[in-house]
Amino acid sequence: MLPQEIIIAKRDRRRLSEREIGFFVAGLTDETISEGQVAALAMAILLNGLDTAERVALTRAMRDSGRVLAWDLPGPVVDKHSTGGVGDNVSLMLAPALAACGAFVPMISGRGLGHTGGTLDKFDAIPGYVTQPDEATFRRVVAEVGCAIIGQTADIAPADRRLYAIRDVTGTVESIDLITASILSKKLAAGLDALILDVKVGTGAFMATLDDARALATSLTEVANGAGCRTRALVTDMNEPLASAAGNALEMANAARFLRGDVIDSRLWDVTVALGGELLALAGLAADAAEGADRMAMAFESGAAAERFDRMVAALGGPRDFLDRFERHLAGAPYIADVAAGRDGFVAGIDTRSLGLAVVELGGGRRRASDRIDHAVGLETLAGLGLAVETDTPLARVHAASEDALAAAVERVRAAYRLDDAAPGDGPLVHHRLG
Repeated sequence: MLPQEIIIAKRDRRRLSEREIGFFVAGLTDETISEGQVAALAMAILLNGLDTAERVALTRAMRDSGRVLAWDLPGPVVDKHSTGGVGDNVSLMLAPALAACGAFVPMISGRGLGHTGGTLDKFDAIPGYVTQPDEATFRRVVAEVGCAIIGQTADIAPADRRLYAIRDVTGTVESIDLITASILSKKLAAGLDALILDVKVGTGAFMATLDDARALATSLTEVANGAGCRTRALVTDMNEPLASAAGNALEMANAARFLRGDVIDSRLWDVTVALGGELLALAGLAADAAEGADRMAMAFESGAAAERFDRMVAALGGPRDFLDRFERHLAGAPYIADVAAGRDGFVAGIDTRSLGLAVVELGGGRRRASDRIDHAVGLETLAGLGLAVETDTPLARVHAASEDALAAAVERVRAAYRLDDAAPGDGPLVHHRLG
């Protein structure tokens, strides 16, 4: 079998067989297929697409390009994936709450790139927390605590790492077929019984329109279920930050306050409880999503989720008293200033992507995968849509490493907010439920 014949077949809009896809992924993994050939097939897929059977075959082949975990635990193994947004720290609360409800959550997460934050970067803000433990430690923490949030290991879906690197420089990142295989190959390699997907849509999401977000959610659920993992997706709003903070230590502090019950952002609560409720129902731990949501709420209100979070942090090398003393454990920025509204009115629109880029420019995100992160910088007390403001009402508080960075971020944040004399109408937080 020749790689160029497979490229020609997809170029000419012919359906690829499971054998052809497996051959190509094997060559992608062992690098017997050149970078140019991989790029050519990626472009052919972007232009001509894959059907569901091809997407399933590609996802399975990429999953099987490395280690696929198997578990022997007294409960279902579950996970969640978000397509990314600003102030999206759901995983920090979701995993321990699911564990408190009887699920086991081996959450293999990623780092931030572009305007969206990464779960691992948030955990790197905790001193001592090991995001790349050995497999024995990972398995022990999942079994004993019920959840462990770590990074992708070298032997999990290695085909995806090479394919993504090539897509990133060849204009093929936007392919829904390749996005689907990339996301699911890593998640399914974790040996899951059930998976919930949070597909974001809006000004702070990669998918800006409902049609695009629904198309991605449909592809992800069809392929994951076709590959044998019970999966559902919620399409949720990202026209404003989900949490009232954006930036690694600030989002971790926001999560700590949520888990302690001190301050809870209402939209963040609603999305977290909805995702958890759906997943508990999928995993057979609740009769339906409504009962699952009730169980999630109880896990938070009883303190059981907080207890699991503290145990996970300690088991992976972090402070044993993290939630009790999180403000002492998390780094702070030396320069802080509020961004005043500048007029009376209502928050009528937010360029949420621009807020995410403000965090990147402060040093809290990456322009390139090799960039170093300043965990202390970012935004907090972010105003939400519909808020009534006066001239001196803060739209956000900026945390910066220098006076120049502070001034630039203040201007970008102010430009990201649109104020009006009338409040905007309320839009849905959950647009669609699929799977």
